[in-house]
Amino acid sequence: MSRDPTTGTQAVDRAGDLVGLVVESLKPLSFSEIQSRSGLPRSTTSRLLSALERQGLLARTDAGNFAPGALFVSYAARQSPDAALVALASPVMHTLNAQTGETVNLAVARGDAVVQVAQVDAQFVLGSRQWVGVHVPPHCSALGKILYAFGGLASPRGRLATPTARSLATGDDLERACAAARRVGVATAVDELEIGLSAIAVPVRDGESRVIAALGLSGPGDRLDCAFDRLATLLREHSTTITHQLTHTKEGAA
Repeated sequence: MSRDPTTGTQAVDRAGDLVGLVVESLKPLSFSEIQSRSGLPRSTTSRLLSALERQGLLARTDAGNFAPGALFVSYAARQSPDAALVALASPVMHTLNAQTGETVNLAVARGDAVVQVAQVDAQFVLGSRQWVGVHVPPHCSALGKILYAFGGLASPRGRLATPTARSLATGDDLERACAAARRVGVATAVDELEIGLSAIAVPVRDGESRVIAALGLSGPGDRLDCAFDRLATLLREHSTTITHQLTHTKEGAA
């Protein structure tokens, strides 16, 4: 009598292999990618993925791809708040990157500094640059302006560093930019860090409406400047998705 290959120890081993593929991937994986890499039949892959999703080990992105689920996020939260946020935001960032082709950035406030904790690289050769771990004057970045405006980061006073002629030069200039960001819910930086570099960012809120991070896009101005309205709309939508996921994760852990 033959055994169902999706039951017993063999099923556990195969399910574990699928979880490993998704957790170790640098981006969410599609069903076809998982099925191809695992070598399992499509029907077996489908049943196992569905079971893993029900148990919170895997989750679907807006694009239908598979990412680590709420259980992994809950574990990460106990180890590092940044790790938990990045785990939740990563699938959303990859979806945003797929929609725009541009570099997607996530930053948090740490003391009086802005720290970029995650990035998805642009799909274009021009404008692809790694910002994680790179010190950037916060007042010259859209991410920094969001955290000054919404996130409780104390605005500097007096004269500010001016990498370019377009950089904000004083604390008063920064406060005016923050007031504008608060009115519209979006911050921009055009030629303020580097000539030719533009960025746009929005706040990311937790389930209690506190701003805990900034989500942004950056790239060459000749691509971003003419599309700011569309990009702002996409950023708001995806920021809301992260908030919903944070709320769901907190409720599930309660």
